[in-house]
Amino acid sequence: MFVVGGGLAWACWRFAWSYWLLAAPAALFLALIIVHAAARRARDRARRAVDYYARGLARIDEKWRGHGDPGDRFADPHHLYAADLDLFGAGSVYELLCHAGTVAGRETLAAWLKAPADVAAVRGRQAAARDLAERLDLREDLALRADDVGTELQPERLRAWVAAPAALRRGWRRALALATSTLSGAALIGWAVGLGPRPLVVMIVVVLVVNRLTKTAVAKVVGPIEARARNLDALAHVLARVERERFTAPRLEEQRAALGAGGRPASAQIERLGRLVALLDSGRNQLVAIFAGLVLWDLHCAYALEAWRLGAGAHIGRWLEGLGEIEALALLGAYAYEHPDDQFPELTEVAPRFAAEGLGHPLLPAATCVRNDVALDAQPRVLIVSGSNMSGKSTLLRSVGVATVLGLTGAPVRARRLTLSPLGVGATLRIQDSLGEGVSRFYAEIVRLREIVERAKGAPPLLFLIDEMLGGTNSHDRRIGAEAVIVSLAERGAIGLVTTHDLALADITASLGARAANVHFEDQLDGGRIAFDYTMRP
Repeated sequence: MFVVGGGLAWACWRFAWSYWLLAAPAALFLALIIVHAAARRARDRARRAVDYYARGLARIDEKWRGHGDPGDRFADPHHLYAADLDLFGAGSVYELLCHAGTVAGRETLAAWLKAPADVAAVRGRQAAARDLAERLDLREDLALRADDVGTELQPERLRAWVAAPAALRRGWRRALALATSTLSGAALIGWAVGLGPRPLVVMIVVVLVVNRLTKTAVAKVVGPIEARARNLDALAHVLARVERERFTAPRLEEQRAALGAGGRPASAQIERLGRLVALLDSGRNQLVAIFAGLVLWDLHCAYALEAWRLGAGAHIGRWLEGLGEIEALALLGAYAYEHPDDQFPELTEVAPRFAAEGLGHPLLPAATCVRNDVALDAQPRVLIVSGSNMSGKSTLLRSVGVATVLGLTGAPVRARRLTLSPLGVGATLRIQDSLGEGVSRFYAEIVRLREIVERAKGAPPLLFLIDEMLGGTNSHDRRIGAEAVIVSLAERGAIGLVTTHDLALADITASLGARAANVHFEDQLDGGRIAFDYTMRP
């Protein structure tokens, strides 16, 4: 059409034809631009859909490591169990679970993994995950539209923006701005029709003064949100998709209903905000920037954004929080859909209790993962786990810990069956020294053990996972210190597992009676090589 239009323009010039003949190819050219843009968007969406399913298949085929979001920014070396259970980082639990597109969704999942919920909250999440597991079209739509939202819309930054005090005062200042814009436009038109440049020059000076006086206030209003029209439009589409759905899980319906806070649907309010930001951005276009500056375009857009912020803006934090929760629940639903053999735990208020049949670790290949039965409650509260290096002791502790964290997040766990009560978690599986903090590994372990013992004083009961306790001291002191810590934890109602190479620690069970039991892992020499079966034995 461009070539046809060019040829027709040459013919009009060469043969003195009417230039109105160019109207049809010009209109068709513009129409094709619109159609082409839509086609490109559809193509890009299809490519993202292909990638979405390819990543899902990679998770099913256990080829997901290194291809997702590792969540390193959520790692905390001082957390009581996050590093010990490989919750964040390359090849972590978070990378396995998370393919969220929005910052809110990622932050919600990370927060759930780092803070186990109570029984009511977990049951609500389980019901929501079951509901979303079979809603493949919804999960696809949320994932693809959330990718458009991206990471540019930071929830904390938006909350700070809407919570900030008013920066632009109304009343006579607003009236003055409107009058200045009107007079500037009139002066420009007067100059264009030959009435002279003086009025225009005067108004240019006035506009420069007004811009100077309002520059800081305008920046406070538009700074956190400018150039985000595309992200806001995508966010509006995500919210609209959720608003249209009707769920069976009460928690999902509650979150969907919250998107109507403020009297109008959240999608409509965000769409309006996106239009205001798009208008602001249009004033930066080189073709209209001079005219936009004369009529105080940025100032008027800032007033409109300020009005939105002081009105509907009060609800944006709740909307993003609700969307983040729905997206996190969709991640749990996707995990349940992709791992049909994993089971949702049976929750009990009778605490403490961890009783698993066929427990395995979700980060191990399913075909080679050796499963064990593990039961902890009043009798026994503590399992002393002995065995050689690489026999499976630490993996057992991580399997118990990850199952507890996933179960109290609301996700399925790798087990044939798991009965679980609310539990806090404390672990010493990845204690490291720190040159920067001047802390040895032994001292770091002592500090962590103190934190675990202190945590056992509170509610809910504690699940402790202690690997090679006090390995940095001699056998005699280790025996005394380990017994004191374990007895203290058991008396505070905690349950847990302790691994050791030192068989002297197995005698601790005599101090605890039925509250403790010894278990072990074996190794065999097979053709000159050490072989492990990773099976826990009494």
